[in-house]
Amino acid sequence: MSLNAFITEETIEGADDGPLAGTTVAVKDNISTEGVRTTCGSAMLESYVPPYDATVVERLKDAGATIVGKANMDEFGMGGTTETSAYGAVKNPVDESRVPGGSSGGSAAAVAAGEADLALGSDTGGSVRNPAAFCGVVGIKPTYGLVSRYGLVAYANSLEQIGPIGTTVEETAALLDVVAGPDPKDGTTRFDRDGDGDATHPAADADYAAAADGDVDGTTIGVITDLLDGADDRVVDAFGAALDTLRAQGIETVEVSLDSLEHAVQAYYVIAMSEASSNLARFDGVRYGQSGGYEGNWNDAFARAREEGFGEEVKRRILLGTYALSAGYHDKYYKKAQDARAWVKRDFDDALDQADVLATPTMPVLPPELGESLDDPLQLYLMDANTVPVNLANLPAISVPAGEADGLPVGLQLIGPKFGEESIIRVASAVEH
Repeated sequence: MSLNAFITEETIEGADDGPLAGTTVAVKDNISTEGVRTTCGSAMLESYVPPYDATVVERLKDAGATIVGKANMDEFGMGGTTETSAYGAVKNPVDESRVPGGSSGGSAAAVAAGEADLALGSDTGGSVRNPAAFCGVVGIKPTYGLVSRYGLVAYANSLEQIGPIGTTVEETAALLDVVAGPDPKDGTTRFDRDGDGDATHPAADADYAAAADGDVDGTTIGVITDLLDGADDRVVDAFGAALDTLRAQGIETVEVSLDSLEHAVQAYYVIAMSEASSNLARFDGVRYGQSGGYEGNWNDAFARAREEGFGEEVKRRILLGTYALSAGYHDKYYKKAQDARAWVKRDFDDALDQADVLATPTMPVLPPELGESLDDPLQLYLMDANTVPVNLANLPAISVPAGEADGLPVGLQLIGPKFGEESIIRVASAVEH
């Protein structure tokens, strides 16, 4: 039975040789591909064909990868189950009655099912790590600024990063090696200056694949106890077993607590929805998107285009974001959310002073059944409790398979200091040993 992992299946050949020669890659359908439609999982962009490649797509092609299609996703990245796609839900290859996670569910499902060797997703609040955990594969959310966002259709600019998905830590890290690096087309890409004043980038001296050596003796892991409360007992048991595996390899664990995490989900959704409200204003049937026709005034046409083009979850988030930014409410919601974000960042910095990397279960629950969570958006938002704080703090994180519970995958999330991708990759590779 088809998993519905792809919206568009089309082969894009890369260079004849390179580090990814002979490797197939699925690309999430919110990443621009020249001449191949890019829908963002929305009816609004059903016929949109970008005239250019995203920087990460250029890098894939230069590295010799063969792109095999555009992966299905929650509409505009808004969802955690890949059920809000206008092109139908994706099934989890581990258990086809369950969701694959989201919003990069098509990317993770394609890798888990062997329909692609590797995949690119995007992670605004867990959208790479969530489906990686639910599908039993590896997903990396890079530090904000490590990977170019040029050509990524924006959901929430200050939060999202393109990240790789693969079946092993080393293969996933090798894909990160290809896509990471500075990009003059993207002002959010990190640039530093060396002693001579020349521009450098954190990826310039890094070898992420080589970091997957499993050598973790003497490493300290901080276990975030706040994110174990309320998690499914079966998930907590699998998480504990994974930590035992690491302790046997010479890792020391300490408990850490971050008081700000109590407010992280609320702060995240205010910020993400506010940025989405602003970003999605361009989809009005004139600049982008399906036309609303030419009868009546422009406002009527604008409304018709958005009514027909957007799904329920996207409309909900636009309305909430517009409300949070409206006169009289900006300070009450958006400004307060930004204050909470700064608190989350400080708490992570303090915790990372006590440990080399931090650990939580990636998802506090097992993959829900298809249709189970659509009727309760609030419960869906709370499912992101373990992943969204990382995006608020702009830190790197990886989800690596940590065993199973009742035959369903459980993910271990490792969080590192800013541009500390090599640290989390090293520990994640030890989980596989």
